[in-house]
Amino acid sequence: MCRNIRTLFNFAPPATDDEVRAAALQFVRKLSGYNAPSKANEAAFEHAVEQVTAAARELIDSLVTTASPRDRAIEAQRAKVRNATRFAPRKA
Repeated sequence: MCRNIRTLFNFAPPATDDEVRAAALQFVRKLSGYNAPSKANEAAFEHAVEQVTAAARELIDSLVTTASPRDRAIEAQRAKVRNATRFAPRKA
């Protein structure tokens, strides 16, 4: 899966439409191999983004869980710690 696509389900506050569309855009970019499509493919590319956005929103809205929602600030801090560890300079 594309590294830039983040989990959007079960957060407080819930994922915004912009976040869902950004994930859909990354997914379509990955599938198509285009970062920015040519003029000839632009309509098909945008149509795919809209369809994936709608499907993703429907999925997120229909999922259920008994887990309490995750806090965005806490998850962001955990990601910072993981990245600091992952990208820390190596000792020779």
